[in-house]
Parts: sequence; structure tokens; C-alpha cells
Amino acid sequence: MTHEEVRTPRGTSVGDHRQRILATIRQLPAVLMPLAETLHRTLADDVTARIDVPGFDNSAMDGYAVRAADVASATPAAPVSLVVVGDLPAGSPDNPVMRAGEAVRIMTGAPIPADADSVVALEDTDGGTTTVLVRRAPEPAAHIRRAGSDVRAGDRVLAARRTLSAQDLAAAAATGASSLLVHPAVRVAVLSTGSELRPAGERLSAGQIHDSNSVLLAAAVADCGGTPVQLGSVPDDEGALRSLLERIAPTVDAIVTTGGVSVGAYDVVKAVLAPLGVWFGPVRMQPGKPQGFGAWPAPDGAVPTPIFALPGNPVGVFVSFEQFVRPALLAMQGRTELLRESVPAVVAEAWTSAPGRMQFMPAIVERHPDHSLSVRPASRGGSGSALVANLARANALAAVGESVTEVRVGDVLDVTVVR
Repeated sequence: MTHEEVRTPRGTSVGDHRQRILATIRQLPAVLMPLAETLHRTLADDVTARIDVPGFDNSAMDGYAVRAADVASATPAAPVSLVVVGDLPAGSPDNPVMRAGEAVRIMTGAPIPADADSVVALEDTDGGTTTVLVRRAPEPAAHIRRAGSDVRAGDRVLAARRTLSAQDLAAAAATGASSLLVHPAVRVAVLSTGSELRPAGERLSAGQIHDSNSVLLAAAVADCGGTPVQLGSVPDDEGALRSLLERIAPTVDAIVTTGGVSVGAYDVVKAVLAPLGVWFGPVRMQPGKPQGFGAWPAPDGAVPTPIFALPGNPVGVFVSFEQFVRPALLAMQGRTELLRESVPAVVAEAWTSAPGRMQFMPAIVERHPDHSLSVRPASRGGSGSALVANLARANALAAVGESVTEVRVGDVLDVTVVR
């Protein structure tokens, strides 16, 4: 890589801006939710088993419950014959009496009769229903799952701070839980600003464009476990924006806006929010340099609503969401791992980077037969913040340091795989 000395950089660093946000964000209070509604939520408290699992000795195989002593001599050449005195399907409450020379046909999961001490697998018998020939002597306690062998009542099954998977819900259900204490999904209002914006699919007039930013943000919020409240676009009208924020802020946990955060004549987001104490300024990054963060004020005692004010160009919106909004929304939902994992990749195609700003290049990462990774820009236009069509080709963001001006073939960069 080619580096250039960076003197008196203007603006805050990416890391400092992220830390400013995370220091302000409050975790959503935990709520008790029905088990079926907790998938992908973050557990707020340990889950302990209410019962032993299994709750009783049961068969791990389809076969025959026997006394091991009765069939100790059984071989394929000299099978032992037993009288079948019962039939136990899974779920049966029966406990048939077994005497010497007797067996009970048993299905997987059925309770072991009190007089049995082993199970002979079906394939080691002739499958008889009145008498059965046992062709192989079982090991002591063969194919018996003992009560509590999986978990005992009072054992910890799931640890707090865990993001719940389908397997976790099954474990909770098996040990007696019907509801869990979790952090709820964060409700996030997303809106774009700009009089030139029209909904996707609507016919455009001269100077108009489709609003892709609110679509991108709504999907990104959902992807990190939140519930998007999609408000569409607002024209460059301070009164209209102020009225919408006043109405929506008390109903959501966070607000994300795009556009109107720079120094232009129609930057209405900055005009409305800066007087409320929302911070606006440059962050040393490309794309996404103009940023804003603060809160919409709330009545006495209520929690102010965090507001993320992002730039208006789509690639800048995507990068800003990944670097600042996504970690904050995860923190609000009780997550501890807030950043995506970075992996090293070898540069396969050279590009340049502006000094004094950390570049996040939308990139294509490829895995090779030797399991190494290579990275190249997703677009010949580089990290230009308006290159939304080429953003769809990217599966990663490649991070280039502030002092780097040239990224050369063979260099190794940290890349964050985003899909």
C-alpha cells in the first residue's frame, strides 16, 4: 500500500463517532414473551430446567425390554426365546410386570418397565409378538436413557445474553419453559428527505428520482432484528419534517433519516435538529462523511428517542448504517457482539483512496480452492456514494486506513462480509 502523511485531519474518526453513539444508547427493557415469539431475540436472564430431561428411564431403541440375565447366553447360533407379555408405545403410562423368561416389546421413548434392566434392539431379534428370539446378548443397561441424563431440574440450560436460535427454543420447551424474558425488537422509524424523491415504481417527472434509501434502511433494520416503521420520503420543508418527527418519535425506539445533513441550502434535517442539540459534523470516512446523531426530546421522565441522521447518497447510507446504526440497534436489543467479523483478504485489483479518510470500499470477496480470500472493488467507480446499482454486486466492505492513498494488488486488507 502507498501511504501519505495525514496532518491535522478534520472531523471525528469512525471509531470515535461509533463510541459516542454507543455511550448514549440505552438497552430496551426486557419483557416476558411467549416462547414461540422469541426466535432471534436476546435472552435477558438464564433459563434453568424446571424438570429432569428425560423425566423417566426410557428406551433409546425400538426393541424388547428384558432382564439381561435371561439373555446373557444369546448368540445368532443359539438364540434365547422369551415370552412377550406386553407392548409399550411411546407415551404409555403402563408398567407391565416381567418375570424370568419374559420380555416386553417397546418403542423408542417408551418408559422402561421396572423389572427390566436392558433393551435388545429390534434388529437383534426375530421381531416376534407372542414370543421373541433374542440373537445377541445386550450390554448391561443397553439402550436405556436414564432420567435426568440430559439435564437435571435446576441446571442452567441457556445463558443470558444469548441470541435465541430454533435449537434454543426447543431446549427451553423440553425443560418446561413456555415463555422467556428477552429484549424486544427495536422499533425504528426510517425516512428519506428530499423534494425530488418519489416512491419506487411511480412515474418520474424531470428532476425526480425513486426513493431507494428508505427501502434500504427498512430492510437493514429488519436484517438486524428490528421492526422497521417505513415513513417514505418527506419534502424539503422544515415544517413538514418537524411535524412528522413530533408525531412519530413517541411511538418508536429510534429514528433514522437520510439526506439534509450537509451544508446545502435545503438541508432541512440539520435545520430542524441542530437547534435541539443534535450533533452534526464530518466523520473521516468515505463514503458517508456528513453525519448527525442525537435525540428527539421527550416529556419529563421519558426516554428521548435516538436519531441517526445519515447522508443522502445510497452507498453512503449503507456504509453509515453498517458502521453506526447497526451496532447501536444491536446494543439496544441486548446484543454483545455489535460489529460484523472482519477477515483478511488479498487485493486482486488495485484502486486509490483519498488521504485523511477511512475508505469503505463496496467489494466482492471470493473464496478460492485453497480457502484463501481475494477482494476487488464491486464497481469501477470505486466507493462513490451514489453508485447504488453497483452496491447490489457487493458482498463485503473493504476497510482502507486514513493514511493509505493506493491499494495495490497483493496487499492484504481487512474486509467485512455483509452477506
